[in-house]
Amino acid sequence: MTDDMGAIFREEVRDLLESLERGLLDLKSRPDDMGLINQVFRDLHTVKGSGAMFGFTELSAFIHEFETVFDKVRAGVLPVGPELLRLALAAKDEIPGLVEGEPDPEGRRKDILSGLYGLLGAKPAETGAEDAVEVVDAPAAGLTGAARLRFQLTGEALALGARPELVLDELRALGASNIVADLSDVPELDRLDVEACAISWWMDLPAGVTEAQLEEVFLFVDAQWSLEAEEMVVEEAAPEVVAEADSAKPEAVAAPVAAAPVAAPAAKAEVKADAPGATIRVPAERLDGLMDAVGELVIAEARLTQLARDLRDPSLMATAEQITRLPGGLRDATMSMRMVPMRSLVGRFRRLVLDLSDKLGKPVEFRVTGEDTELDKTVIEKLADPLVHVLRNALDHGMEMPDVRAAAGKSREGLVELVAEHAGAEVLIKVRDDGRGMDPAKLREKAIAKGLITPEAQLTEGQIFALIFEPGFSTAEAVTDLSGRGVGMDVVRRTIEALRGTIEIESALGKGTTVTLRLPLTLAIIEGLLIEVAGEQYILPMPNVQEIVELPPEKAKPSKSGDFLDVRGGFVPFLRLRKLFDCAGEAGNGQNVVIVRAGDARVGIVVDRIIGTNQTVIKQMSKLHAGVRALSGATILGNGSIALILDVGHLMGMSRSQGDAPAARQEVLA
Repeated sequence: MTDDMGAIFREEVRDLLESLERGLLDLKSRPDDMGLINQVFRDLHTVKGSGAMFGFTELSAFIHEFETVFDKVRAGVLPVGPELLRLALAAKDEIPGLVEGEPDPEGRRKDILSGLYGLLGAKPAETGAEDAVEVVDAPAAGLTGAARLRFQLTGEALALGARPELVLDELRALGASNIVADLSDVPELDRLDVEACAISWWMDLPAGVTEAQLEEVFLFVDAQWSLEAEEMVVEEAAPEVVAEADSAKPEAVAAPVAAAPVAAPAAKAEVKADAPGATIRVPAERLDGLMDAVGELVIAEARLTQLARDLRDPSLMATAEQITRLPGGLRDATMSMRMVPMRSLVGRFRRLVLDLSDKLGKPVEFRVTGEDTELDKTVIEKLADPLVHVLRNALDHGMEMPDVRAAAGKSREGLVELVAEHAGAEVLIKVRDDGRGMDPAKLREKAIAKGLITPEAQLTEGQIFALIFEPGFSTAEAVTDLSGRGVGMDVVRRTIEALRGTIEIESALGKGTTVTLRLPLTLAIIEGLLIEVAGEQYILPMPNVQEIVELPPEKAKPSKSGDFLDVRGGFVPFLRLRKLFDCAGEAGNGQNVVIVRAGDARVGIVVDRIIGTNQTVIKQMSKLHAGVRALSGATILGNGSIALILDVGHLMGMSRSQGDAPAARQEVLA
């Protein structure tokens, strides 16, 4: 197998394992859903078939045993229960190791299979015992049973890695018996084609075997098969299979199989061959390279536009205007290719909640809304760890034990919700629980005891809740292997701020807590507001800009009691960038205040001049500037100069220190 083929196989397995885990977790709340059961079986069958085709024999053998047990679930012999799901998820976790050829010195895989078969009251060796295959020169007559099946591998099946013994194993799992190998078509040795299969097989099938089951057996091999039957049950296929069969071969599920032999090649394989390619896999680094190229194109377009304005050449200006439209469309197309749905993260969160629920003894229902909400792939990649911390806290700290909930008049089962939704140029991700909520008074006491605030500090309820993000602060009563050291939520805040996002917390004692993450759709190119302070140019992200007002003359000088503006009856604190950046000289008349918003909080930014808006390609700061947290990056302007991009989230935090200039300047470098 080539490296490219191996990469394709591993990518396919990752997608199938996500689908498999999602299906198993869904079965916890819908154990009788045959659609889900069939989906899980199909995922298993697909991984096994692909593994066999690419030569992963141990993987295929392991999943065959796993699949055999789950087939009993499909048949209604084995009900879906907590132990089955636990073992099935454990079996799923072993598949990546089998793909990579990792050994199993502790015998976990054998124990898992034994546990699965134990639910059937059997052992793997008993259920998977191989029947002897009789070899004859012609098909035997007088075979008994409800149906007689003949199959033969065709085309380049052997050359492509198909293995007849695996097909026979699957047929035995359906109850095939009296298996006979037909050698009548095997040529003389000098005419033998080693890549073609000249052997066919005959066997008896029990009553109740369906055509859909046989189609699944031959799904991943090129084979011809025919059936002679007195009675053959045609099972109603799952909706996905019906849709594919209807579009390509309606007759595949239309009527019972006739008594005469019926050729029935796999319908799904034909559909796949005829269907146009709707998607194509592209390595992530290629998308990154394309986005970098688009960014450079945006910068070049800005420089061309600036040059046309400086030269005042009508022809050049007309050309620049035409070119201006091209980067915008290319940018939007490239950004859309980088967008990834939240669904790619949800699977691991559902598994996390399930495992924590069992470990903590707190039964929890986990609801997810907005799985199709899309974010930039870079945001998605960095969002996993913060959400793990937030969900873990919701269960460990926020959720009461069942008896406590019952005594408080709540259901014994808790509720945790993950909601994702678009809000303008942002995505809101909310984690809600119906647990005990947070007590502001206790949080304040703990913060005072840890020296995070003074007893005289006047904080709003929102500011008190935000204390849980301070390093070393924890609401846990004791340190456990899950939490209690006060490091998790600090990591959450730093990660979200690095993504140019903000966090909001709402909590009601006895009713629960909601943590809201506000994140930008993308981190690569944004619309920015270009401003000037003391001759230097800066960028404010337009999604955060709410409005621009003039600085009143009476507010030109700093106030000892703090700087606030009355904006339509609401008091808004404002920061003087000249003061924070320790700029030389005095500001001229006519300063403006840019009101920026992050979540429900607002702050004003006093600037000398508003220049305009432009597309901003975000460049990372050098390591020398990594500690300057008031800046989130830099960009190249049309004239070739550099403008620094201000971090609105950090400026919000700095507004609390506005009365103390040295402290505020220290915040810039914090």
